[in-house]
This record gives sequence, structure tokens and C-alpha cells, in this order.
Amino acid sequence: MAEQLGKLEKPEAGSFRGKRKLYVVPLLFSGEKAPPEYEEKFALYWQQVSEHIAHLESKIGKVSHIFHEAIFLAGEEGLEVVEKLNSSSHRIAEEKCQGGAEVEATEDKELAEESMDWERCLLMGFISQKVARMVTGFYVEAIRKRYEHIARRIDETLKEDEAGMLFIREGHMVQFPGSVEVFSVAPPALDEIHRWLRDRSAEKGAETEDEHPE
Repeated sequence: MAEQLGKLEKPEAGSFRGKRKLYVVPLLFSGEKAPPEYEEKFALYWQQVSEHIAHLESKIGKVSHIFHEAIFLAGEEGLEVVEKLNSSSHRIAEEKCQGGAEVEATEDKELAEESMDWERCLLMGFISQKVARMVTGFYVEAIRKRYEHIARRIDETLKEDEAGMLFIREGHMVQFPGSVEVFSVAPPALDEIHRWLRDRSAEKGAETEDEHPE
């Protein structure tokens, strides 16, 4: 089970000497139409992520490998794709690369694209329950293989006493290798964003009820 950084007050480097470490960062996105209050929390979140990663590096181990959801290429090519995907995670990844870390080809392109396509189908909705069950089954199988590939890449890449960093969306189902010490980077701003999203959802629900009273 991953350890949350907030609960890891003073990690001692000695207790992790020789072990493989992985710092898992929830991958959050923003857009041009995002409300200012979200943008403020979003910026704070990534600032805190950077600070927490630096703290982990100083106590446990410097990042040598960067894994990132939806990245099929390694090195400079992979870093360029990260920049197009998420400028915030790119800033952190670029900083670590300047310090000697390497972007790894994290995903299998075909598996990632297949799972995304099945997810799009699910979001469209279905009339037939039979088709819904079939598509759900295809999606579950594709996502299982996708996450197995990510776990395998991490296992194959991380060497003894090395530390890696993984950017991946919350709710993922990657089963990390048992020999890897996993640390979930969950700064206070992440809870603030969750609370803000819940409040927004509740407000929209209330507005819908007002528009369509029974």
C-alpha cells in the first residue's frame, strides 16, 4: 500500500537504502475555460507537488526515471509529448531531466488508445444492455492490460536503490511490484480541489432541482 507523504513526517534515508522507490503524483488537468478559483487551487497544487517531491528526494532518493501516463516515447521525444499533454507536470519533469533523470516510454500505444476508445464508447451510452455489457467487458480487459504494461515497465526499469516518479490520473488500477516502495504525493491542495469539485457538483445538482421541481 502506498504511503502518503503527509503521513511521512521524517523519512529516514537509511531505512530505504538499497530499495526501489516510486513517487506517485496524481495527474490533474486544467483548461482555458476553468474558473479562476479552480486555477488558483490548481497552481497551488502543482507548487506543493514540486516541493514535496524535492522533500522526498532529499530524504529518500533522487528521481532517476520519470514515468508519465499516455507517454509512449522516451527521452527528449517523450518530454516534448509531456509538454503538449500537461504543462504543469512537464515543468517538474523537465527540472528532473536537467538533474539527470530520464523520461521513460511508460505506455503501450496500442493498449492506451484501445482503452481510450472503449471509454469514449461507454460515455456515449447505449440502448441495448447486451451491447453495454460487451463494450464494458472490452474496456475492462483493455484497461487491465494497459495497467499491467505500466507496472511491468516500472518493474523492468527501476534498479536497486533507484527512485522513479509516476504521473497518473487518480483512480488508476496499477498494481505496483511488491519490491517497490510506493509513496503517494498528496499535498493539502489536492484535498482543497476535491472539496471544491464536490461543492460545485452539489450546487449544480441544486440548480437542476430548482429548474425541474416535481
